[in-house]
Amino acid sequence: MKEELIKRFGEGRVLDVPVKDGEIPLLVIDLELKSPVTVLVTNGLSDYRMPVHEKEEGREYNEVYFCLPSYWEWEDRTNPRMNWVFEWIQRLAKYVIKNETWFGHGHTMPCGTEMQSLSESMKQNHFFLSNPMHLENEMEPIISNGKRIFFLAIIPIFEDEMDYKQGRGTFKFVQKLLNKGITEQLDDFRITSLKSKWRLRR
Repeated sequence: MKEELIKRFGEGRVLDVPVKDGEIPLLVIDLELKSPVTVLVTNGLSDYRMPVHEKEEGREYNEVYFCLPSYWEWEDRTNPRMNWVFEWIQRLAKYVIKNETWFGHGHTMPCGTEMQSLSESMKQNHFFLSNPMHLENEMEPIISNGKRIFFLAIIPIFEDEMDYKQGRGTFKFVQKLLNKGITEQLDDFRITSLKSKWRLRR
């Protein structure tokens, strides 16, 4: 897959990330958009054929990614404000393989059994998997080794947003995010997309 991404983005923009033995390979992609971002993406989850539902036929092969903002110094793997993305992208990818299940647009999961905040600055405690939004064009599916591989963005969300998504559905939740200018790009400073009246009705 790396070779296909290099064809898309250019030599030097797609680099391997060092991982431990037994971990899924990772890549970083530097994108010079209007506001530059770095994409941290798995490079091996698509070796696993997901047993998708009939309506998702054709989307059996996926990789997952985080979209990191330009102000993040992601290379500092000792910084707890940023290094959680490496742990969680591995945990999510390994989970789907170990449990022989599948990921798709709209899937959600808590951040561990205790649902703790991701970091001191990222207070979200759930994840929402989405088709690319901010990177809709850049992270279009690719063909690699005869497989059509899709990319799913990992978006941290707040507990009230999780409740809203469960109650109103994926489509309305995505529209709520987009109306607030919220996409998969991580933002240490973002607050919930919901008004207080929704939270009071929980």
